[in-house]
Amino acid sequence: MAARLARLGAHVVVCDVDAEGAARTAEQIGGEALVTDLSRTADLVDLQLETDILVNNAGIQHVSPIEQFDPEKFAFMLRLMLEAPFLLSRAAIPYMYERGWGRIVHISSVHGLRASAYKSAYVSAKHGLQGLSKVIALEGAAKGVTSNCVCPGYVRTPLVENQLAAQAVVHGMSADEVVSQVLLSRSAVKRLIDADEVAGAVAFLCSPEASSITGTQLTLDGGWSAS
Repeated sequence: MAARLARLGAHVVVCDVDAEGAARTAEQIGGEALVTDLSRTADLVDLQLETDILVNNAGIQHVSPIEQFDPEKFAFMLRLMLEAPFLLSRAAIPYMYERGWGRIVHISSVHGLRASAYKSAYVSAKHGLQGLSKVIALEGAAKGVTSNCVCPGYVRTPLVENQLAAQAVVHGMSADEVVSQVLLSRSAVKRLIDADEVAGAVAFLCSPEASSITGTQLTLDGGWSAS
């Protein structure tokens, strides 16, 4: 997403807790790196962002039955994936209103529309993000600011690849069986989504052609939510 927006002319600030990764990406695209832990939401309360485009994408996954789900892990995931997007949007919106133009894109998930077992924190955060996006859309409509979600299914990223082992333990099957029987069981298109597809959706929502699209989502789930 950072690379796609940079190719389209945006000056991109890459924000990540991974200092080395942020610096590497920023160097590749001619942008800037901002190293911060977005789960430390108290540090974001007084933040001011002078930006035309905000893409909320930070997230992690944790797979566990509810009765075994660590409460602190649940709270951490909601801070990172719901409170932080609220605070970052809050920090950027005044500048967008002043300019009369802004694009806020939240990377949600098909799990913002559907639920899966063992993912109580992730599903809760993504459902909440959908609601937050709609409120921002209603408040910003008259001031030139749109807010939308992108809802991918399983994308070929380290986050998905790293959860295969955990899913295999929970379901008692091999990693390959997890892909075919768990991850893609409800998807009509039987392949993982490529990250470039998500980047294309984000770029479209930031384009002039999407100026009337707000308060909704682009769903890239291979037909999962159609069934």
